[in-house]
Amino acid sequence: MLMENRKGTFGFDLQFLKQYHKDLILLGDGSDSGAQIIILPAYQGRVMTSTADGNGGMSFGWINYDLIDSNKEEEHFHAFGGEERFWLGPEGGQFSIFFKKGDPFDFDHWYVPKAIDTEPFILVSSSKTEANFQREMYLKNYSGFEFYLSVNRHIRLLSKTEIPLLLGFPLPGHLQIVGFESNNSITNTGNTPWTKEKGLLSIWILSMFNAGNKTTIAVPYKQGNENDLGKLVTDDYFGKVPVDRLKIKNGVIFLNADSNYRSKIGISPKRALPILASFDQVNGVLTIAQFSLPEFPTDYVNSQWKMQEKPFDGDVVNAYNDGLIDGKQMGKFYELESSSPAATLNVGESMHHLHRTIHLKGNSNELNEITQTLLGIHLSEFSI
Repeated sequence: MLMENRKGTFGFDLQFLKQYHKDLILLGDGSDSGAQIIILPAYQGRVMTSTADGNGGMSFGWINYDLIDSNKEEEHFHAFGGEERFWLGPEGGQFSIFFKKGDPFDFDHWYVPKAIDTEPFILVSSSKTEANFQREMYLKNYSGFEFYLSVNRHIRLLSKTEIPLLLGFPLPGHLQIVGFESNNSITNTGNTPWTKEKGLLSIWILSMFNAGNKTTIAVPYKQGNENDLGKLVTDDYFGKVPVDRLKIKNGVIFLNADSNYRSKIGISPKRALPILASFDQVNGVLTIAQFSLPEFPTDYVNSQWKMQEKPFDGDVVNAYNDGLIDGKQMGKFYELESSSPAATLNVGESMHHLHRTIHLKGNSNELNEITQTLLGIHLSEFSI
């Protein structure tokens, strides 16, 4: 098929995805702002990408064109991409839903459950700016406990007038802006309560964006004594992150997002704030993620790949930078992630988690106003 738009634009991605997904959902606010998002029911109601400037505008989500085009069945995980997908935790440990009982915690034995990898979500309803999805699931964890659950996912495109209210301050007038949010819930539909003794699930939202040599992730955290709040950051998921790729300054943790070195960090419930960000210096794009966070610290599932002494001492916020694994790479992307608390649910009870993504494209002076107001840092600090 002849592509009418150049690669990197929203129009290119829209035309590409339409070839493989006839049920593609396109949301747009109908105004002259050009804000649009693409959702795929086949990929669990995943937001594949967004734009602030119509078909000719920059496409913000990372998409794995080769994998989608190949229609190839992968053994462990289908890294289709997408700038907001629904997952469930925990990934590792004795209550993992990614490893079978007795298997070692290594990549050869890591498998993403099909319900959150290749099986579709059912479109319940949609409008010009909203879409609702539902899915019934069965999962079994490493310890043998069986989960029966219903997942509901409501995605909403945010209006240009609404975004400043959600950020808490007026925005400069010349910015290109797009924002959307997903409200996700899980309900215990089985006959047995979910308890810590048998293992718990959590809602896990992951956003994949295009990496760049001058792109940096910024994660604010609660400052305070380590005796009271614990360590600042978990930075050894895949080995210790080198000091030249991680910087901590003025209450913010900065991680290089160039996709040249596989690395991941996490922030605990006592340290987490309901916001994280990234800045693409080359394209002048500031990305903000906001998410629901309980007022007081609570239990979060631990996803580290090992048997755990504290399986509910996990992270609220994660950031990931892709890189080589045994000489191979999933793609040139990085991720901003948030999780819900561990879901202790009686039969029929539900837990909700909201995650919001906002892209702001403009000049450095305009974006600097935002980072100083929202994060308390100068735009120039987004470098390592």
